[in-house]
Amino acid sequence: MLKQGKNDMPPLDRWRVDAMLEPERKIWGLNQIAEVLGVSVNTARTWAQLPNVPIYKPSGSGSYFAFRSELLAWLRRKT
Repeated sequence: MLKQGKNDMPPLDRWRVDAMLEPERKIWGLNQIAEVLGVSVNTARTWAQLPNVPIYKPSGSGSYFAFRSELLAWLRRKT
């Protein structure tokens, strides 16, 4: 059995960061984003088009994502 040193770790990339973050911290997909916001998927899709709403869709990706803390802070400012 080989012993791994600290320099033998794979490089930190987007997928490893996602895996390391708490699952509830990053929200993937409009269905889950809408659930957190308490609105319909259509409303979440409409809000995602607004520049001040923290819902992201990376270029070339069909998936939306958001950070729960940003969404909740935005909701507090919105009301």
